[in-house]
Amino acid sequence: MNDEPPSTSAESSNRLGIRKKINNKIKEVYQNFSYKPQNKQELAGSIRDSSERGVLEKGTLNMIEGALRVSTDKVRDIMIPKPQMVYVDSEERPEDFLPRVAESSHSRFPVINTELDKIEGILLAKDLLPFFSSGNIEDFELSKNIRPAILIPESKKLNILLDELRAGRNHMAIVLDEYGGITGLVTIEDVLEEIVGEIEDETDEDSGTLIKEIAKDEYLVSALTPIETFNEKFDSNLSDKDFDTVGGIVMHHFARFPKPNDAINIDNLRFVINSIERRRIKRIKVSKIA
Repeated sequence: MNDEPPSTSAESSNRLGIRKKINNKIKEVYQNFSYKPQNKQELAGSIRDSSERGVLEKGTLNMIEGALRVSTDKVRDIMIPKPQMVYVDSEERPEDFLPRVAESSHSRFPVINTELDKIEGILLAKDLLPFFSSGNIEDFELSKNIRPAILIPESKKLNILLDELRAGRNHMAIVLDEYGGITGLVTIEDVLEEIVGEIEDETDEDSGTLIKEIAKDEYLVSALTPIETFNEKFDSNLSDKDFDTVGGIVMHHFARFPKPNDAINIDNLRFVINSIERRRIKRIKVSKIA
């Protein structure tokens, strides 16, 4: 009989063996009882379930769902379409485009050769300041003060675009169709808003203003305007039986998801989609039909 104690190496080997058996057992239990999402849809459902059980806060849930959307949605889903772009014609003089630049409060403006439908570059509002401060705005030459433009296809995924914009320290990209024509623009802020929600600053419109007159007999109306409030303003008789907001009624009459600048007549009013955010109508232009 060997009375010598087991060697240290033998003890270590035994412990490793037991640890391995325990780890294998844990893995087996995990595999049998742990739910593993097989795709992004299942992952989103699992995340929502976690929120309902109180594991995730609502704000965190929204951000995670936004990040998932960014990984699947494409530029065409969020871009600002060309009819809504504030841009500078390459043939314009400062006195022509300065009022438009000042009114928009934007910091970057596409410069477009409208005859060729070709993007020439990007004008930064700050590049105009030296000419203003010196009082020599008439000496400003547009072609010498524009920056290169980032051109992207409509089909580019948002997560890839976000990485490219961040890596290149760019804030704006011009969107082209398959034939090279300009269809819109997208900014890094637009992509981030898909994740964190709308980002407002001091130049944004007052979110409490539901109905704003923008021209004679033409108004910009929030889609969240209660129908009762809308009827009082426009002396109309839209029914609030099935819908609470103007956006709900307009969406119902389209019978499909509208695009910016789509128009429809309801009673004696004309509704034109002004802007859309995350597949919801945001603002509508309303005018009376003569």
